[in-house]
Amino acid sequence: MSPALIAALPFLGALLPGLLIRVSRTACATVTGSVTLLALIGLGLHIPAVLRGEVITARFDWLPMLGLNATFFLDGLGLLFAGLILGIGLLIILYARFYLSDRDPMGQFYTYLMLFQGAMVGIVLSDNILLLLVFWELTSLSSFLLIGYWKHLPEGRQGARMALTVTGGGGLAMIAGMLILGQIAGSFDLTVILQHKAEIQASDWYLPALILILLGAFTKSAQFPFHFWLPHAMAAPTPVSAYLHSATMVKAGIFLMARMWPVLAGTPEWFWIVTSAGLFTMVMAAKIAFFKDDLKALLAFSTVSHLGLITMLLGFGTKAAATVAVFHIINHATFKAALFMSAGIVDHEAHTRDIKRLGGLRHLMPITFTIATVAGLSMAGIPPFNGFLSKEMMLEEAAHTAPWVIPALAVIGALFSVAYSFRLVAHTFLGPVRDDYPHKPHDPGFGMWASPALLAVLVVLIGLMPMTFAGWLVDAAAGAVTGDTVHAHIKHWHGLESPALWMSLFAIGGGLVLLGLHAPFDRIWLAFPRPEAKRIFDTVIEAFAALTARVNRRLHSGALGQYLAVATLAILAGGVWAFQTGTHSPGTRSLQEIEPVAAAGWFALMVASFGVALMHRQRLLTLVLIGVIGLIVSVGFAYLSAPDLALTQISVEVATVILMLLSLNFLPKYTPAVSSTARKTRDWIIAGAGGLGVGTLIYALMLRDFAFPTIADYHLANAKALGGGTNVVNVILVDFRGYDTFGEITVLGIAATLIFALTETILRPGPANDRLRNWKSDTPDAGDRHPLMMVVATRMMLPIALLVGIYIFLRGHNVPGGGFIAGLVVAIALVMQYMASGFGWTAARQKIDYHGLIGAGVLIAAATGIGSWFAGRPFMTSNYGYFHIGPLEEFELATAALFDLGVFLTVLGAVMLALSSLTRIAVRAGQTTNIEAFDMQDKLEPGPGAEAEVK
Repeated sequence: MSPALIAALPFLGALLPGLLIRVSRTACATVTGSVTLLALIGLGLHIPAVLRGEVITARFDWLPMLGLNATFFLDGLGLLFAGLILGIGLLIILYARFYLSDRDPMGQFYTYLMLFQGAMVGIVLSDNILLLLVFWELTSLSSFLLIGYWKHLPEGRQGARMALTVTGGGGLAMIAGMLILGQIAGSFDLTVILQHKAEIQASDWYLPALILILLGAFTKSAQFPFHFWLPHAMAAPTPVSAYLHSATMVKAGIFLMARMWPVLAGTPEWFWIVTSAGLFTMVMAAKIAFFKDDLKALLAFSTVSHLGLITMLLGFGTKAAATVAVFHIINHATFKAALFMSAGIVDHEAHTRDIKRLGGLRHLMPITFTIATVAGLSMAGIPPFNGFLSKEMMLEEAAHTAPWVIPALAVIGALFSVAYSFRLVAHTFLGPVRDDYPHKPHDPGFGMWASPALLAVLVVLIGLMPMTFAGWLVDAAAGAVTGDTVHAHIKHWHGLESPALWMSLFAIGGGLVLLGLHAPFDRIWLAFPRPEAKRIFDTVIEAFAALTARVNRRLHSGALGQYLAVATLAILAGGVWAFQTGTHSPGTRSLQEIEPVAAAGWFALMVASFGVALMHRQRLLTLVLIGVIGLIVSVGFAYLSAPDLALTQISVEVATVILMLLSLNFLPKYTPAVSSTARKTRDWIIAGAGGLGVGTLIYALMLRDFAFPTIADYHLANAKALGGGTNVVNVILVDFRGYDTFGEITVLGIAATLIFALTETILRPGPANDRLRNWKSDTPDAGDRHPLMMVVATRMMLPIALLVGIYIFLRGHNVPGGGFIAGLVVAIALVMQYMASGFGWTAARQKIDYHGLIGAGVLIAAATGIGSWFAGRPFMTSNYGYFHIGPLEEFELATAALFDLGVFLTVLGAVMLALSSLTRIAVRAGQTTNIEAFDMQDKLEPGPGAEAEVK
């Protein structure tokens, strides 16, 4: 089974629980577990190859030039973590079936769980770091859903927000660090990056990349000072807690450090940062765990402590320590999942997790007691269980690491580990049976204790026969971490000369003494004030929220002028900086002689532009000046040999000016003055500087030759050969950049639909509708709203305009024209009918649904682009051919014509829908409308009565 399919299966499985929960809860759990089991079987099929040292890969190229590829690989480390994720995930699914109550939406739970499982598997199997980052953030999002699953609990919502904030923030830092590594190595593939240790560690960017990546790893794996989110995540249901703490989420940061160990480890920076963080976290969390009375809180801080232990081992930077870290990852996953599920059983049956309200449960819950005792002794590092083996090996590595404070603190951490592990077992299960339990406890059914029992069996088997049940996996995973062949020698007895033996005995003895003194130490612990992480977090978040609110109010004031001023100043500052720090040489071209026609056009353009700025408050005059500017620009395009652009510009000007005139009919003639003299002066200075900067840039470009071929050369050379057209502009629009054009017509259709939707809102009962009904035009009626000559002229022009539009459409692939211009020409012809004969008369004869016209245009364009897939070519790639039929001359047919048809229909529909929307406003405002042919009878009716004619 491909690693990509293994990663995809949980996501596919997430679709099933919501459907199968309607059948039964058992069916929902069975199918969900079956998907995980299938992925686990697929993973297991690769075990022989991975143990032989092979790397299983799967690659799907997307944008290879940008390094955006979906690449997966499976090596020893990936096999270890994927096996833990899927294997323990399968047990969690079984456990959750019996743990969740009938009131809990099980389908929703399993959906979240499978999304989380898929994200974790994606992390450990990803080869491309960009893909890994996507999965990394998915774990934060899906864990947010799982932790906050019990939405009715305030602590659940708080824990989910805290986890998302901390891990999400660390993920952002990690993204930057990973991108730096990719730039140094010249590739975003992990398999390539891991081969560039020398270049990465020699780079000046090594330390920034290391810190950023470790921020992501430390936040995910709850290392100090980011440890506080993990205990608050205990508000989640116990199956979630067991999964997060044993095989997923918190192990993601450990996995990242192990994966990047070959290129980041071995430097003093790595040693001191990673070792210090891990060692301090190990001791600090172990001490806190000893004083926790909530079973899940104790286990949560114990998880933080053991994560610190693994981090410390990875920080040592030696191959032996990395091997021990891999081994402890396996051991911790087994005993910690079993302990969490046991704690959940106690809570489920006794209705409390408070250790001070428990005790004596060994008599009432013997099966649960046995499971928890085995797992607890393993966590304490007591032989012959698997936790003892990795604890001894950890102490051995610490003993040979300088300075002396490292082994000393490691022993203290192990001592507290023994103390809280013994306390969990002794204070929960030993002692006499009480008569004040919140609920009479007893062992649950097989379905709930089967999963932790299997894990407890693994704890024993790995402890008794480590090389048989775990050695081969440790060798494969440690080999992937260190990049070298590893043959671990795991055994219980290392001889009396081993310092680890005496360190371990001291930790066990000290732990027993500490357990005996728990009561007085607990009173001292409670008497002294301690920093509360939740309070600090809430205070920091509130301060940031207040700061961002102030910044947001200042920056997002709703003033367009302010936004434009800030953007313009930023662009100018960037340009000045580039000019001051860059190199530039004199231009290589000489100025051409300025012709009088061009000078006159430029002068008219400047006058019109200044006129708009000076007289913008006079709306009608401003619109006229804007039309003049558009007309001059059209002439400029024609003068510079760009007839396509000239036709498009003038068509757009005509259509938009007409629509704007209709809109201005419902607005006052003058815009109220809102700017002070000081603000106007500021805006003049900023706008003048911006215009001067852009003009200078354009001037500098026109004086220089490009030192490299431009894209224009490619288009000119390949328009005919690849697109089958001699009109390069049109070929660019419908072929080379057809995807851009498709996006533009889609946006155009959305804009027209939005205008229609806004019109619908105005026409509904409400204040806007009331103002519209009471609207009175401040322009006197001309008396002859529809001159007869205009009526006759427009009706004669309509068939001619339609023929011109068809002609422009058909010729566009080889000479100036095309679907966009043709759509505007036909739209203008129809708009003229509205203007000449009135919208009532015209709409009654215009039976085309403009919404359908837009939809048909977009769909035709999309279908044309998709059609290229069937020929094995990229989306929007056109094809063409030459044909000869009968007496006709040979002619060309191109698929681009169909795409252009979609553009034509969309443009036509958008313009006409906008016009129709405006006319409906006019009808509601009370304007009269003719409903008979104008050349036969001048029959008028008030607007509301003719409203149906316009719909």
